[in-house]
Order: sequence, then structure tokens, then C-alpha cells
Amino acid sequence: MKFPVTRLRRLRVNEAIRRLVRETRLDAGDLIYPVFVMEGKGSVVPVEAMPGIKRFTVDTLPDEIESVAAAGIPGVIIFGVPSAKDGLASGAWAEDGVVQRAVKQIKERFTGLLVATDVCLCGYTDHGHCGVVEDGRIVNDSSVEILARTAVSHARAGADIVAPSDMMDGRVGAIRRALDGAGYEDVAVMAYSAKYASAFYGPFREAADSRPQFGDRRSYQMDPPNAAEALVEVALDLDEGADIVMVKPALAYLDVIYRVKEKFGRPVAAYNVSGEYSLVKAAAARGWVDERAVVLEMLTAIRRAGADIILTYFAKDVAKWLKEG
Repeated sequence: MKFPVTRLRRLRVNEAIRRLVRETRLDAGDLIYPVFVMEGKGSVVPVEAMPGIKRFTVDTLPDEIESVAAAGIPGVIIFGVPSAKDGLASGAWAEDGVVQRAVKQIKERFTGLLVATDVCLCGYTDHGHCGVVEDGRIVNDSSVEILARTAVSHARAGADIVAPSDMMDGRVGAIRRALDGAGYEDVAVMAYSAKYASAFYGPFREAADSRPQFGDRRSYQMDPPNAAEALVEVALDLDEGADIVMVKPALAYLDVIYRVKEKFGRPVAAYNVSGEYSLVKAAAARGWVDERAVVLEMLTAIRRAGADIILTYFAKDVAKWLKEG
């Protein structure tokens, strides 16, 4: 059919019609809110590089979690910021570690809230890498053993989902076996399956105090130009028992999100990372962009690409905006 019989503008005349035919919808129920928990007592510390984001001690955390639950956001992901670090990341799997204590408190007070935990070692090692270092190399298999031990400690504390973000080979299978062996068959694994060695992580490393003390993470995180490799990584993680696969970052890798969803048809998460957040905040602070409009457009694009779940620091604001219509 051709113009004038076909006039696509008829379905754009007003908001009511546009809403009826809208193809992609963003909902607060699609979101997970990242939370940073640090050692200490009675403290809330703003993250300078991420306006509006703070680090909390376990005792100051409940007010933040209450605001998340009240916004209708279904879950949080917890990142730990320990006060002591060592070469074997012992704080990551300690039963009284900061993440473990935070998870216990959240599950006791907010029984309906989903709690995911970041399973990685970079914030707990004195060298800042995501695995054990021997002779200047990040050693895969020894790191995987510690990651599995960490995941079990998180499950024991009450985590609903463990999310390995390290990109070590074979870690999903090791974590799945460890969880099942410890009686946590119902704890899900959300694998950072396609995590790129991205330039968008800078503000997060300030928030989590996790900058590498030497070199970079390119020997284990994915090379940004590669997309076909991401499909191999996802296939391996699914074969090893991943329940949800993640692409990180989101905006620079929308094509990867699309490919993963199209090929596998399994639940896909995407991380709208710290650099993406801080760029928008900086531009909005200068009046260069409309923050609300830009954020909603970005997150809708991530959903349209195929993400079922979006991890974003904008979650509380987005939930509020969506409620306002």
C-alpha cells in the first residue's frame, strides 16, 4: 500500500494512540539497582564520580533498601567494599564479610526483595585484579576455586542470585557445582558472560575501590571489537549452568545484546554501567541534555535490543518517572 492510502502518521497523532501501538515498554519491574556496601559504622559516603550514588555501611543500608522497595524495583545487586585486602581475596568469602552481613540484613528486613551479589575478587585483592596473581599472571583455575567458595558464602547468607563478573574460564560450572553440592540448588547464576574490557568502568572503580595496581584486565575481559566471541562465551556459560546471561556494558554493545537474545532466547541482562551513568549526569548538570528524556530513551533502547533485565544506577529515578507517566 502506498501514500495516500497508507499514512503512518495516523498512529502518531496523540499520546493515547502512540501508547496503544508502542512496541517496547519499559517497566520498573525490569530493573535491578546496584548498591555499594562498605565496612564501618554509621556512614554514608557519596561517590564523587557518580552524582547521587553513595556507599553505605551495613547499619545505614536499610533506608536505601527501603527506598528501592518503595519504588517498585524488584531487586538489588550488592557490591562489597572491604577495609582489608590480601592476595587471596579472603574478605570475599568470609562468613562475616561485608556483603554477607548486608545480604543477611536485607533478607531479614525485606523478605520480598530479590538480592543478587557480585561474585568477583577485584575489590578484595591487594592488587586489584579479578583473580589470583602468580608471577605477574592472573591464574585461572586457582581463582575459580575462590570464586566458587565466595558464591556459596553469598548463598548461605541468603542471596537469591549470584553474579560472577570475573570472566575466568569455567567459573560458572564450578559455581553451579559448588552451590548444588552445598544444597543451594535454587540459587540462580547470572553470569557476566560477555563482559568487555571497556573504557566505561572508571567511575565504578572509584565506588568499589577496585582499580588494578598493575597492568589492565584485557587478558580476561573481552576485546571490545569482538562480537562473535561473545556468542561463544554465552554458549559456554549456558552449557555450564548459567540461568541468566549478561552483556556489559550495555549502550556500546546493543548489537551484542541483540545477537545474544536472537540466538539463544534465554533471559538476558544488560548493565548500564557507571561511565554511561556519569556521562549523562555531567551533561545534564550543564543543561546540555534533558536527563529524564535521555535516560528513558537509553533504557528503552536496551530493552528494544533484547535485554529482559537492566542493571542501572538510574533505577530509582526511572521508577519514579514511569510512575509519574
